[in-house]
Amino acid sequence: MPPHTSAPAGSKPARRCALLLAGALLGLAFAACTRAAPDERPPQVSIHDPVMAQEGDTYYLFSTGPGITIYRSKDRINWHRAGRAFASEPSWAKRVAPEFNGHLWAPDVIERDGRYYLYYSVSAFGKNTSAIGVTINDTLDPDSPDYQWRDQGIAIESVPNRDNWNAIDPNIALDAQGTAWMAFGSFWGGLKLVKLDDSWTHPAEPQEWHTIARAERPPFTPTAKPGPAELEAPFIFHKNGYYYLFISRGLCCRGDDSTYRLAVGRARQITGPYLDRDGKDLADGGGTPLIAGNKRWPGLGHNGAYTFDGRDYLVLHAYEHADKGLQKLKILDMKWDREQWPIVDPAQLDSFTSRLLD
Repeated sequence: MPPHTSAPAGSKPARRCALLLAGALLGLAFAACTRAAPDERPPQVSIHDPVMAQEGDTYYLFSTGPGITIYRSKDRINWHRAGRAFASEPSWAKRVAPEFNGHLWAPDVIERDGRYYLYYSVSAFGKNTSAIGVTINDTLDPDSPDYQWRDQGIAIESVPNRDNWNAIDPNIALDAQGTAWMAFGSFWGGLKLVKLDDSWTHPAEPQEWHTIARAERPPFTPTAKPGPAELEAPFIFHKNGYYYLFISRGLCCRGDDSTYRLAVGRARQITGPYLDRDGKDLADGGGTPLIAGNKRWPGLGHNGAYTFDGRDYLVLHAYEHADKGLQKLKILDMKWDREQWPIVDPAQLDSFTSRLLD
């Protein structure tokens, strides 16, 4: 057949082309249906105790897990695994907590003069054999030649029958003078605040401590026991001339049976007192409810609060009833009412969906 001439409609080449075209179209349709199948979609990020930082155009997410698990993203929706802070565990972990299982808990991350300070907890469930450590890196980018976490050891430690507080769940906040303070704690005698020295790795001397939130603890409860004072995970966020203290109440880590929920108070000074909307001190059991679980998300909490690109966000984990209570990352828009109290929309628990791509 001469070049550039069409084959007759009934010829073998024409029929072959028609069959190939039909097959290709069918293949494309099948592929599209396959991609749309719910069980083939990328999984959501399953995470406990999320905190975030931004370096350049990349967001980094840190969470409880072996060695502290790390993820990175360009858009806060599509995430990639980015390794872990510790290849194994801190050298001192088993001395502090003999029952330590390799999972470092409840990190916090903060940038200071181009360096990143990552705080983390070593503990065991239901015990205050605990310590908060800190490790430092010059970058969060694991592909950089400068990427190396350098552990600075223990910042504070709690000892059973000595301390009526628990050294876990750290959060670092700065006061108006740029001085760093560490909020921390769970159960026992409540949530504490301690001033840090210039290295940000130890308490300042002379030491300055404050109780910033507390729940009822029955008299004569042994100091080695957590008791029923269900609060933990403080996070301090400076906005509108106030220091806002977010706390988690209830019980985490029980899937559908979790009672985790968030409350908030605020203060003009970082040391408190933190008062709720009704004027009750969080150190006396106060706390304005912010967001609680529902049928689809029975428990949620352990939040961070951030401003990215001029917008405020609440970052937390929530247990999904439809996935057997598995915890999922949630990033909610945080807005402010006329009295400058934070508000979030519970509907975003359903509308926000992260994707773990690799």
